[in-house]
Formats: sequence, C-alpha cells, structure tokens
Amino acid sequence: MKILKRILLFLLCLVVIALIVALFVKKDYAIERSVTINKPKTEVFDYIKYLKNQDSYSKWAKMDPAAKKTYTGTDATPGFISAWDSKKSDVGKGEQEIKKIAEGARVDYQLRFKKPWESTAEAYMSTDSISAGQTKVSWGITGHMPYPMNIMQLFMNMDKMLGKDLEVGLSNLKVLEEK
Repeated sequence: MKILKRILLFLLCLVVIALIVALFVKKDYAIERSVTINKPKTEVFDYIKYLKNQDSYSKWAKMDPAAKKTYTGTDATPGFISAWDSKKSDVGKGEQEIKKIAEGARVDYQLRFKKPWESTAEAYMSTDSISAGQTKVSWGITGHMPYPMNIMQLFMNMDKMLGKDLEVGLSNLKVLEEK
C-alpha cells in the first residue's frame, strides 16, 4: 500500500511540475519559407490565389490522393472553402478557407483541423517581385497552442516539422511554374 501511495505521489508531482513548466513555454509559433520562381509576379500570383491549385503542389494535399475533397464558394475569392476528409490519420479531416486577398500580393487562409485533433491556424502565401522575371513566394503558418498543451513545444520543433513540408510544397510549385 505504501509503495502505491509513493508511486501516485510521484506521478502527481510530475504532473504538477509539467503544469508549472508549461506556464513558461511559448504558446505561439510562426513558420515561413520562401522560394524564388523564374516567372513574373502577376503570373505566379494568378496561380497561387486559386486554393484548388494547392492540390498540385502542397505536400499535405498529395499525402492522400484518395481523400474526399469538397469545395464551397468561388475559388480565388474570400469565403472559398476547400475541405478534405481522409482515412489516413496523418491527413485527417479539416478545411481551409480564403479569408482575405490583397490582389497581386498576398492570400490569407484559415486552417481548421477537425481530426485527428481540433485546432486552428492561420496561413498565407505572398509574392514579391525580385525582377521583371523573378518572383519570391513566401508561405507561412502561424498558430497558438493553449496552456497546458503548449508544453508539447518542448518536444516538437514546429519550425522544423512544418517548415520541411512548406519547403516541399514551394519546391513543387517552382517546378510547376517554371515548366
């Protein structure tokens, strides 16, 4: 009986320590990657503003070609929603909505994940002219992990995890656009 009490006390102490540590761990994350595409800014932007086009270059969209996809609204306009539902747990279920477009410059999205866990993140893609025939495309994601879940940031490098996926997508986009 004493051993059981000690084990329970030890586990309780671990939980309390974890909760205290979580008070000091950052709750927000921001990841951004960029690529230079050898094409004029207007041509690149006219492609990336269509959310459906992400199916051709996004690593996440390509993870399960059999995922059920639905679209609501008019693509390349605020309010357009692209939803997915996959049997693969690493793809899950969710939707992405165009929230705002600064024509020729930036598209802002909201990502709403429903399965395997619920969360929301903000994302964007932006274009900047480097020269008449070169465009810098940036893709970013920002999010918030509420207390006490933010303790996971001690064990997960969000920049490394999501950054690699953004790099793959941007690399795919570059290949598509420069064909």
